[in-house]
Amino acid sequence: MKSWPVGVLYSGSGMTSVSEISQLQGTLLAIDEINAAGGVIGTPIMPIIYDPRSDPAEYASLAGRLIMDDGATNIFGCSASFSRKAVLPWIERRGGLLWYSVCYEGFEYSPNVIYTGPAPNQLHVYLAAFLFQHYGRRFFLVGSDYLFPRESNRIVRELLADVGGAVLGEHYLPLDAPPAAFGAIMAEAMREQPDVIFSTVVGPTTPLLYDAYSATELNAREVPIAALTTNEVHLAASALEPSPGHIVCSPYFETLETEANRKFVERYCSRFGRNRPVDSCAESAYFTVHIFAKALERAGTLDPDRLRSEALGLSFDAPQGRVVIDPDNNHTYLRPRIGVVSHGRQFAVLQESDELLKPDPYLVDYVALQAVSG
Repeated sequence: MKSWPVGVLYSGSGMTSVSEISQLQGTLLAIDEINAAGGVIGTPIMPIIYDPRSDPAEYASLAGRLIMDDGATNIFGCSASFSRKAVLPWIERRGGLLWYSVCYEGFEYSPNVIYTGPAPNQLHVYLAAFLFQHYGRRFFLVGSDYLFPRESNRIVRELLADVGGAVLGEHYLPLDAPPAAFGAIMAEAMREQPDVIFSTVVGPTTPLLYDAYSATELNAREVPIAALTTNEVHLAASALEPSPGHIVCSPYFETLETEANRKFVERYCSRFGRNRPVDSCAESAYFTVHIFAKALERAGTLDPDRLRSEALGLSFDAPQGRVVIDPDNNHTYLRPRIGVVSHGRQFAVLQESDELLKPDPYLVDYVALQAVSG
């Protein structure tokens, strides 16, 4: 039977599997829906799935295999920036198209990537402006030790400098750091007395950060952990229930009170069970596949150049709301939201943008910061 082959390159094991299992599940749910509705132009999408095991060399090797051996020139994959950077040479050299669905540090543009996660102005700047207004400008920075956290904190340092703020500490821990390392970080944070503990900790150690915080006398409603990547899966994995009051910026939370999101959560849990919460990684991967399918229907071919041309400017009513691929830079118009950790290991939405924000991956425009922080 004829089909549309696509590559699916998400880790089911290793350090980045925490987010990539969600991405895989969101991807498969969307493919199931599209195929159940008759496929694209009457032809089903066929996922060719590999597990790169969180190893950059495996991402690169398997991307080459997908393109050269399997004929899958469109790849849905990668989470951590080190995996995207590993895949990019293969994608660009062989003319493939990577559909990349999570937030990242920005300062990148490739014509061979469709970026559907938040750009820095939709995440870093939006969150910083909220924190400056409501908590203060004395930050304690803690992150995992690789590109995304280091570049993200560079952005945050510059934003703090713009408003006369201060960095009271800056620490990076391995992706496999033990609980004691986070205990030491929290002890230092208590001594420094910041207004905000700004987290770019990712992966399976994220719950350890929140557990270490819960063991202190800090009050999350007064001095929160404010994070770019923490989601419902991390909260569920914490040994101690995270203190209400911690802050996260994201376009999507499982608790969004819309009919579209309610139906999405129901379908997701029906397909994969209720042991794993629905998170932003699953939702963004899900709508990315639907945008791909719309572009494929218009193009009638898997040729990456044709697909990219059709994808630019496309919109889709995702569970988070309307999203639009920006024809200027291959990134996506999104509506950032501020969520606060509530009881039950969930998020309550405190604030959302009045409109979809145009992605600004190179942070040319700081209007969002000026408007919110004053």
